Amino acid sequence: MNIVKQNRLIFYILIFSSYLLINACSDPGALKKDEVLIQVEDQVMTALDFAKALEFSNTAYPHNAIQDKGLLKTIRLRLMDQLIEEMILVQKAKELHIVVSEPEIQKAVDEIKKDYPDDEFRETFLENAVSYETWKNRLKIRILMEKVIRSDLEDKIKVTKEDISGYYKNQDPDGTLALDAEAAAGEPEMNEMIMKNIRRKKAEENYKEWIKNLRKEYKIEINKKLWEKILES
Repeated sequence: MNIVKQNRLIFYILIFSSYLLINACSDPGALKKDEVLIQVEDQVMTALDFAKALEFSNTAYPHNAIQDKGLLKTIRLRLMDQLIEEMILVQKAKELHIVVSEPEIQKAVDEIKKDYPDDEFRETFLENAVSYETWKNRLKIRILMEKVIRSDLEDKIKVTKEDISGYYKNQDPDGTLALDAEAAAGEPEMNEMIMKNIRRKKAEENYKEWIKNLRKEYKIEINKKLWEKILES
């Protein structure tokens, strides 16, 4: 398989285990206290879940690189932050009653599969030891998070005349398209596209502060003793 195409598909393949779909509905009290590494409201992640996630995450680095203890610690810290962030977004989805339907998932799958002959698509899962269902579950979570970000952040961003003016200046610093811009201003489709692009850019700029505030909304518990053990292992 073409390595570029393979890497693009791997981008969509599960980096973490499907713990969110499994443990989010389970009773945290049924697990032993020393097994739980992270808990966000009713969602839990065990040390074993984290170990599996780390194993997948390490495959993105050359083997000799992950022998470096400093890099390994950085990878673990980054992974912990990503997992907590993901659990927060899933929790927010529950609060906002946001769900992902089967047709939405299938549409996303079909879009991804377009560039791959069926045998190459299936072959990639075998090569990465990931089942199609696991990958599909991961894709569902990814779509869910995107919907939360769009609903709670992007759609709430106000676009001003100054934003639109700045957009045109960035796209056309010499002003050579000024007349075209004036003509396009009255076209609903063009306006919608511009507004969408501006909102997306502003959402990217505001994301860090937004997720920081979301962290304050939920009870996040980390087993510090277990986490220190993982960091130093």
